[in-house]
Amino acid sequence: MSRVRGKDTTPERIVRSALHLAGYRFRLHGADLPGKPDIVLPKHHTVIFVNGCFWHQHPGCRKATVPKHNNRFWQRKLKRTAQRDQQNKAKLLRLGWKVITLWECQIGNSIDSCIIHVTKCLRHV
Repeated sequence: MSRVRGKDTTPERIVRSALHLAGYRFRLHGADLPGKPDIVLPKHHTVIFVNGCFWHQHPGCRKATVPKHNNRFWQRKLKRTAQRDQQNKAKLLRLGWKVITLWECQIGNSIDSCIIHVTKCLRHV
């Protein structure tokens, strides 16, 4: 697990590139915010989490499986990650931030639809 990247993952780089091309300016890895969001759009008071389907257990995704080897360990670990995600989202909402979550499979299927989704969310702020 030491080789698993927490920052600058491929899906994250794809989203950042597309956001930049769409004209958005942002900060990376908001260390001063709960959950250290991957992308922070201060002008829009919005944060974006780019989540891996396996690590964050994307509901209904085929990548969100639990390994059979050492099953109890993985169930606890992945469940705790999902709980932490919900807690961080709730903290951000209480602080007045809008939270957008983009999933690895969505980015891989169509980055254009992800950017359209982000743009729609930002217009409703």
